[in-house]
Amino acid sequence: MIDIGFDMIAALAAISFLAGFVDSIAGGGGLLTVPALLLAGLDPAQAIATNKVQGSFAAASATYSFARKGLIEWRKAWGFTLVAFLSSIAGALCVQFLPRSVLEVLIPVLLIAIALFFAFSRKMQDEDAQARMTALAFGLTAPVAIGFYDGIFGPGAGSFYMLAFVTLLGYGVVKATAHTKLVNFASNFGSLLLYSATGAVVWPVGLIMAGASFLGAQIGSQLAMRLGSRIIRPLLVLVSSLMALRLLLDPANPWRQALRALF
Repeated sequence: MIDIGFDMIAALAAISFLAGFVDSIAGGGGLLTVPALLLAGLDPAQAIATNKVQGSFAAASATYSFARKGLIEWRKAWGFTLVAFLSSIAGALCVQFLPRSVLEVLIPVLLIAIALFFAFSRKMQDEDAQARMTALAFGLTAPVAIGFYDGIFGPGAGSFYMLAFVTLLGYGVVKATAHTKLVNFASNFGSLLLYSATGAVVWPVGLIMAGASFLGAQIGSQLAMRLGSRIIRPLLVLVSSLMALRLLLDPANPWRQALRALF
């Protein structure tokens, strides 16, 4: 049984509030909460599993706010959501079979590419653009791959969803954010169900963090709808860059080990 004092619980709640705020706009809240959970004494498996609780609540909170404003096209979105949910469960089931080193090499590179895209692309605007594929083709590709990734690893999934909605379906930035929160909730919740079955979730901690992240996401989503690309774009660039940096600074990351061997 993990013994966490009141001061640490309060700190985790405060960090979760900030994470929920960031998650609702640009994703990447786990960049804050997972290290905090590790510092609180949870082992890596418990930290990742417990983080899915607050992540699910933050995404659900933001989805609710965006849906109330009519920014989600439910006729198309329910299919994306179901696919992301099922794919995340498949990813969580396969976590032991895919070498983690492969993801640790690829993901920082992809996150840097996403940061550069959102920083310089002219496609990042509030209005919709021409779609590059049909909703059916999109549903059979992007949510499958990203949902699976979210179940098996997780960091950057929100950025990947956002990139897919903007570049493949031509969604404007606010509409893309709304749909990102929906499918991100589905993939978070799917993997959470599987982690719950293994007993890895520390529920008392997770639920306290979830309440705080829910409130943070309410504020963040309202701000995203009000300011649009003026806040979403810079936060996406910042969060994607920080996630890439965080992964590259991990002593176990193959990129860092390769550089250490060279120098």
